[in-house]
Amino acid sequence: MNAQTPTSTQSYAVSMLPAHKAEELTNGGNLAHIELGDQLYTLRITRAGKLILTK
Repeated sequence: MNAQTPTSTQSYAVSMLPAHKAEELTNGGNLAHIELGDQLYTLRITRAGKLILTK
């Protein structure tokens, strides 16, 4: 997969989004629960440093 360089309009829109560090969400571990409405999701940081979000 190739990374694309965002245009100036895309950069501005991305900078307006809230940003959260995954390590803070997991309190330094590799798992966190995230609630959305009445659904519970699990956020996992893999050994390869990737994020997986599952129901």
